[in-house]
Amino acid sequence: MDDDLEARIRSGKALSESMGNFHVTGWDPARRTLDAAFTVRREYCHTNGTIAQGGFITAWLDAAMAHAVIHDTDHAQTVFSLEIKVSFYEKVGPGDGRVEGRVVRRGKRVAFLEASLFNAEGKLAAQATSTGILANL
Repeated sequence: MDDDLEARIRSGKALSESMGNFHVTGWDPARRTLDAAFTVRREYCHTNGTIAQGGFITAWLDAAMAHAVIHDTDHAQTVFSLEIKVSFYEKVGPGDGRVEGRVVRRGKRVAFLEASLFNAEGKLAAQATSTGILANL
């Protein structure tokens, strides 16, 4: 394997890049809420490159919830999803995307999470809830 690719995989940079340069833009510890941004590329879309495939939308929601846990635990823990429920409300097409992840409740082993995804027009396009098991980093 290419050493540079291996380093990018280990650092998480390759995954972030493959998710439209997904990156955290803010963390509010009082609300336990994380903001992140990404780019919806045409290659993530079906219907002649106009509508993002639901798996990508789910991945952005899931990533926001996971990063919320990481921030909520001061980078001591992450979360592995046990279940995710996603509701789709509006079209998500190419352009800028924004997602907000929230820690609803975190116990010793289990976390309950929520996320909201907004399309390039700023409309609420999808929401998710998740239950996950916590793991030390």
